[in-house]
Amino acid sequence: MMKPAFCGPCFGAGDTPCNNGFSIRHATRNFPNREGSKPQNGQISFVALMDARSIAATAKNGGVLTAATDIDYEVPEFNYIYDDSIYEKRVYDGFGKPQPETELRFGPNIADWPKMPAFEEDLLLKLCAVIEDEVTTTDELIPSGETSSYRSNPVGLSEFTLSRRVPEYVGRSKAVREMEEKRQSGSIPEEVKAVLEKAGGNAESTTVGSCIFANKPGDGSAREQAASCQKVLGGCANICYEYATKRYRSNCINWGIIPFTIDKTTEFSGKVGDWVYVPGIRSAVLGGEETIPAKLISEEGVCDITLYCKGLTGEEKQIVTDGCLMNYYAKN
Repeated sequence: MMKPAFCGPCFGAGDTPCNNGFSIRHATRNFPNREGSKPQNGQISFVALMDARSIAATAKNGGVLTAATDIDYEVPEFNYIYDDSIYEKRVYDGFGKPQPETELRFGPNIADWPKMPAFEEDLLLKLCAVIEDEVTTTDELIPSGETSSYRSNPVGLSEFTLSRRVPEYVGRSKAVREMEEKRQSGSIPEEVKAVLEKAGGNAESTTVGSCIFANKPGDGSAREQAASCQKVLGGCANICYEYATKRYRSNCINWGIIPFTIDKTTEFSGKVGDWVYVPGIRSAVLGGEETIPAKLISEEGVCDITLYCKGLTGEEKQIVTDGCLMNYYAKN
């Protein structure tokens, strides 16, 4: 089977062999279980051995792996006839023929994106995962393989966030998301009230969200689901010493996750369950402030910390404060 270039192999979105099935593939990210079946028996090969001629040569040579250049054969003449009937029956061609009155029907495993509101003036973050590993990969942030069947179901996919690294994260983040939903409805949760009282904040002007701390997150594939799943669960920011890739940082911005960093010489003392209060974050980001004063609220008390949000473009400032790129497009 040959396919055009597409975003899929690194997320396990290709064709899945059966458990213990044998497959030979040329695809990037040929890591264990990446094909979506486990246990598996897969091998990777060079491109030159995966073209149709080499496969045919191997079959002709009794199954011994053989290059097409090692087989003598004559190319027969074929009379090719293009038949577009299959496309007429199965592919909708709506170009120049809009039908806005037609209802768009979703399949059972296709879901729309949940609402992602813009940021209030202030921000209150609960640390739902603190990862001390040297590097955190996108495959740890949102695993590939069996999760790929949910790639058109953002809420269902989010259930797998950090499942192989911090399985408690999903439940913790959901609990924070519920707090924000209650705050938006005018029913301020007692925990939020208590934390803001310590920090000197006002619940009416404070977005409440979850947060991940990792030393260096985002290594590996470019999958945007590593960021979008955090957002769907109520994530509003990441805190780290540095981002492993520009791609992951950009994905965070596009999904309305503020890409905070801290000074590499400063040891981050936050623990799971602690809160970070960032007053005036909306005005600071839109105004181009890159040094952001904040407060860490823990059982030990309240202490001042310094966060950084460096190098945002004018468009990125607007995107992240609007809540996500979709909101930015809708508004503009």
